[in-house]
Amino acid sequence: MDDKRDRERAVTRLVPGEPLPPYSYVPGRQPHPESDPAGHRFGHGDREPVRFEPGNWATSSDYLFGCDLFNHGYYWEAHEAWEAAWLGCGRTGTAATFLKGLIKLAAAAVKAREGRPDGTKRHALRSAELLREVRGEAGQPRYLGLEVDHLIRFADSVPASEFSWAATNDAVLVVFDLVLLPTSRRGEGPATDG
Repeated sequence: MDDKRDRERAVTRLVPGEPLPPYSYVPGRQPHPESDPAGHRFGHGDREPVRFEPGNWATSSDYLFGCDLFNHGYYWEAHEAWEAAWLGCGRTGTAATFLKGLIKLAAAAVKAREGRPDGTKRHALRSAELLREVRGEAGQPRYLGLEVDHLIRFADSVPASEFSWAATNDAVLVVFDLVLLPTSRRGEGPATDG
């Protein structure tokens, strides 16, 4: 499938019961989702962080919905979902570092949508640094269902990529050709492993 819209529709949803927002927030282009009365989350209130247990990642709606959001071009929203999981694990430890790496990768995509290559590069490189820490701490090729080395290679490749087309006013745009489908092993669906 060459058409990005076809790819978007073909990506498996991990939390199919949770609807995707009507637009992907890009600062300065759409209403802020939470603070603007026209925002898609306005009036929903702050969500209380739910405890995040790395061994139970396959049942974490914040983590899995963050992957859904990322896969479908909702990078700011993915950042928010993963931040809730990051808060839920106490902001320290290997899981927190991994989630922060994903948050930085989502932030890089937001900067690409803004047409800010320096910000895109800075966040992607920080993501790769954090994910390298996880690789060293976890001692296994997969963490929270994702292949860490694949994520590192992708984050490292972002600074050399061209995203000039990303500074559009599209309501949703998949900027990164990276699909996050956590599995316990290659080819399997979500399962529990740390």
